[in-house]
Amino acid sequence: MKKDLLSLYDLSKADIDAILDRAAVLKKKHRTGKADYPLRGKSLGLIFEKPSTRTRVSFETGIFQLGGQAVYLRWEDTQLGRGESMHDTAMTLSRYLDGIMIRTFSQSVVEEFASCADIPVINGLTDLCHPCQALADILTVNEKKGSYAGIKAVYIGDGNNVAVSWIFAALRLGFDLTLACPDGHGPDRDVLARAQQEAPSDIRMVSDPYLAVKDADVISTDTWVSMGQEAERQERLRAFDGFQVNEDLVAASKPDVMVMHCLPAHRGEEITDGVMDGKHSVVFDQAENRLHAQKAVLEILMGQK
Repeated sequence: MKKDLLSLYDLSKADIDAILDRAAVLKKKHRTGKADYPLRGKSLGLIFEKPSTRTRVSFETGIFQLGGQAVYLRWEDTQLGRGESMHDTAMTLSRYLDGIMIRTFSQSVVEEFASCADIPVINGLTDLCHPCQALADILTVNEKKGSYAGIKAVYIGDGNNVAVSWIFAALRLGFDLTLACPDGHGPDRDVLARAQQEAPSDIRMVSDPYLAVKDADVISTDTWVSMGQEAERQERLRAFDGFQVNEDLVAASKPDVMVMHCLPAHRGEEITDGVMDGKHSVVFDQAENRLHAQKAVLEILMGQK
């Protein structure tokens, strides 16, 4: 039976730990130059409705390092852009490919595609969640802190897909999570309520970023203006005043707090240069770990017998 990666909510703690453990092994092999081609002869389709830097490069590089190849498909260049049904496209691509990654707007698109496809489907990002980013983030936490167990994670800013994926990670892995978002810009209410009801740990919302970061092990943030929100830019900048991850905010946390940003960053808005390039930042380690976490996902999903 084929498996998909559509949301961390759909995974168990054992599933996530297996991905993280395998990612650590693959990263070590890569660093030591040990070649390993478990996906030799496999093909991964990459369907992009939203533009990308890290997602495209990390998936293309990842499948190549595993011995396979990537087929890049812009949404508007496929028959999907001319009205072909999701069902027909998914069924056809299932005859050509061994896996599909989709980066799009609506979560319903990846869910419908997965329900129609006979091959694994991976969510490369939707407006609701970003599971590949969350896996890379927790892999980075494991590397820097030894384990995600017992940490206090804090998310500051827009309650977007990255925030939701932190919520799902905390729910499944059992660490504490505090979110600080401006009024009207919090995460999906149903997602938050479900997580708070089901989580064995503390998942909560506060309005004061300084209260949120007290005793934090990890501070994470993201852009205040996501793709598709450009017309709201000035309004959102006003709404997020006071939610910048800056030197004063970091100083209000633990001395060894680590700061994360999924990128791309708008320096001087949600994060300062001093923090982004400072001693607490693990931003580019985090970006690198997209490659290794996704390689583990590809190997596990596409390497099934």
